Amino acid sequence: MDNNITYDEFLKSIKSIKPSVNECHVSHSLVMLQGKWTNHVLFELCKKDSIRFGELRKALPEITNTMLTTTLRELESYELVNRIQYNEIPPHVEYSLTEKGKDLIPIYYEIYKWTIKYAK
Repeated sequence: MDNNITYDEFLKSIKSIKPSVNECHVSHSLVMLQGKWTNHVLFELCKKDSIRFGELRKALPEITNTMLTTTLRELESYELVNRIQYNEIPPHVEYSLTEKGKDLIPIYYEIYKWTIKYAK
């Protein structure tokens, strides 16, 4: 599917997709973004150029260290998040969005607008 198609072309093309997750680009994206904490972590990463693990943990107080680590590793595997380890004393790690991850920011903006319009 061309990334420069119009909305009407998009609607027409998705109606012709066979019911297979492997053939649908939207389904692939939804798989990448699924998970209880995935979008929370991505949204926090949208707010800053880079952020340390502890800062992320404080921003999401209900997430466990294990779940945050798992989510970050998964996002790294999808090339949405960069992980930079600094071998200093004390050592620390910083996370940031890749260009691919930054391309999600306009999507979050559209979700924000939709929420403002329909959330009561």
